[in-house]
Amino acid sequence: MVWHTSCKRIWRGSRTGQDTLKITIQNEDKEIGMTLEGRVAGPWVAELSRVWVDTAPQLGNKVLSIDLQNVIYADAAGKQVLRDIYAQTHAKLVAISPWAKYLAEEITQSQAQVR
Repeated sequence: MVWHTSCKRIWRGSRTGQDTLKITIQNEDKEIGMTLEGRVAGPWVAELSRVWVDTAPQLGNKVLSIDLQNVIYADAAGKQVLRDIYAQTHAKLVAISPWAKYLAEEITQSQAQVR
């Protein structure tokens, strides 16, 4: 993988990786990619919110893509933050595995019910 100066990696948590959330932001010309790896739960929900607040002003006319492939767990608060981000951006969700598809469905279905 090649890292550009427009990429930002944030890694927080224990050394084992079981209780962590890794957030990678990749800012391209037409898209901002946000890759999440680990647990979107507990204290990492606040970290995701903080990263989103820092990233949102850069979005402008760009599309937001959120890669959920390596998310292993999301608690209710984590799902809510993802719903909030989705509600603001209608992000493209990358979800191929069964768990990621389930999570993406949880995020987007709530929006369909609100409309």
